[in-house]
Amino acid sequence: MYGHFATQPSGTGQSGPGVPAATPEPAPGPPGGREEREPVPDQVRSSAYRMLAASLRDAIRNGEYADGQQLPTEEQLSARHSVSRQTVRRAMQDLVSEGIIYRVAGRGTYPVAEADRYLRHFGSVEDLMALSLDTECEVVTPLRHAVDVEGASRLRLPSDDVHALTLIRRHGNVPFCHTSVFLPPPVGALISDVPELAAAGRRSRITVIGLIDARMARSIKGAEQSITAAAAPPSVARHLEFAPGQPVLRIDRLYTDDADTPVELAVSYFDPAHYSYRVRLRRGPS
Repeated sequence: MYGHFATQPSGTGQSGPGVPAATPEPAPGPPGGREEREPVPDQVRSSAYRMLAASLRDAIRNGEYADGQQLPTEEQLSARHSVSRQTVRRAMQDLVSEGIIYRVAGRGTYPVAEADRYLRHFGSVEDLMALSLDTECEVVTPLRHAVDVEGASRLRLPSDDVHALTLIRRHGNVPFCHTSVFLPPPVGALISDVPELAAAGRRSRITVIGLIDARMARSIKGAEQSITAAAAPPSVARHLEFAPGQPVLRIDRLYTDDADTPVELAVSYFDPAHYSYRVRLRRGPS
């Protein structure tokens, strides 16, 4: 839990019955009576805005600004947390980019409704498997044998035969992702008896890569990922409930096992109204 950033100065004198409180001598100032301040290090500024963002994030998640209640203004937050308005502004920008708050010109800043908000940090394959914890998967096209030249090529298969299925992922009943999955036939056979993948319209809290990892002799080692902007194909637009051709975020992931053999190709289209992708880059040691 984060509190206010102001600190209380400690007293230097002694006081008590019959003992007058000591009044410290003021330190001599610089010539001209102008006070000089030490520059604030960059790491302190960075820590301040991160702590403020975390404090606001926790408050929103705990319902302190429920039912569309407006957040405090930059001026109010600056005074309350004893930070500059620039620090407040930077913290707010982080929360906007995460989809937690939104701004209305001339009115103020408001939390995004819980039903419309989905935030998850992906830093590992385990994080991708954990999508089953807080999202729901709906089958559009059940697992089946198919011939797909591009999918087979990217999976490095000797023929064009693959196992394929199409899914929608939902959060709070809002569809935000449409995924086409392509598998090598031996991998597809491992999950061919999973009832959650056997019929269109069936919903469950699973991930295909999680099922594969649990049934494969080898373990999943990693994934290569590419991100592009694309126009939504008609089938994707229909299931994500917007007009064909609308800009979407396309994310392709190719999962490999510990022998560097591809085991799944997932081609996903994300609705940018309900999903954003954010990466933090750090400078390496000099």
